[in-house]
Amino acid sequence: MEHQGVLFFFCGKMGAGKSTKSKIIAAENHAVLVSEDEWLAAHYPSQINTFDDYIKFSNLIKPFVKMHVQSLLNLGVNVVMDFPANTLKQRAWFVSLCREVNCRHELWFLDVTDEQCLSQIAQRRIEFPERAQFDTESVFHHVTQYFEAPTADEGLTIK
Repeated sequence: MEHQGVLFFFCGKMGAGKSTKSKIIAAENHAVLVSEDEWLAAHYPSQINTFDDYIKFSNLIKPFVKMHVQSLLNLGVNVVMDFPANTLKQRAWFVSLCREVNCRHELWFLDVTDEQCLSQIAQRRIEFPERAQFDTESVFHHVTQYFEAPTADEGLTIK
């Protein structure tokens, strides 16, 4: 393909602002925004009640999301994925997605303090009461234990 789309994805702790930033990047780059939260809510309504449920269903949608995103990239469409790239394994999935269609990517690393994240999570509970079950300090600490900041040796274009 002469012109591939560019894939944009995000790394940052829970509450760092990944979803907010994804909307901005999508608008600035005339990109299609693909949101994990939206895909999960549409395909598995009321079925995600625990962190383990999230992992299970997130893994189930990934093959379909990957094919969809790669089709868009092959058409020259820029794609912003509001999916976490917070572990080495998650980022390797994005890299393989790009490598298979030979497209460029940008990983936006939102390096935000725990205090800022917790403050933003508290605000999100007010703005989106339906998320209050998951947007808690205890969930933040549980999820943060798995967080791995990106490193230069991963071969990523980090912004």
